[in-house]
Amino acid sequence: MTGNLQGSCQCGQIRYQLQGKIAGFYLCHCSRCRKDSGSAHAANLFCPQAVMEWLAGGELAVEYKVPETRHRKCFCPTCGSSLPYRLDDGTWLVPAGSLDSELVMKPSAHIFMDSKAAWDRDWRADDDPIPCFEGFPGR
Repeated sequence: MTGNLQGSCQCGQIRYQLQGKIAGFYLCHCSRCRKDSGSAHAANLFCPQAVMEWLAGGELAVEYKVPETRHRKCFCPTCGSSLPYRLDDGTWLVPAGSLDSELVMKPSAHIFMDSKAAWDRDWRADDDPIPCFEGFPGR
């Protein structure tokens, strides 16, 4: 999917616009994404060629990197909402829940199923049409 998407934090202090192609929409079940989301998985868009622009409050955004890992989280310091951030390879990772624009695409895959929570349902056993991967697809 290619387009112009806008998003914001819950309190509205931080707003952004993303222009470009979404290469993947993943539901990540790893333990770090569960901690970030407080849920069974995080829902993230991966946008390697996108252009991101902070429309308001970008300087307020806080980024936390888990020591000795590649895992990061960007968030609003006031309301705690997750926000986009750039991966080491330049790809923008955009929390799908932070979008204000309507997202018309369905998730590409459930990923890191090898570390999903024991209490999470077994997506592979259900009639869920979304593919499941033990790790990240293609790696």
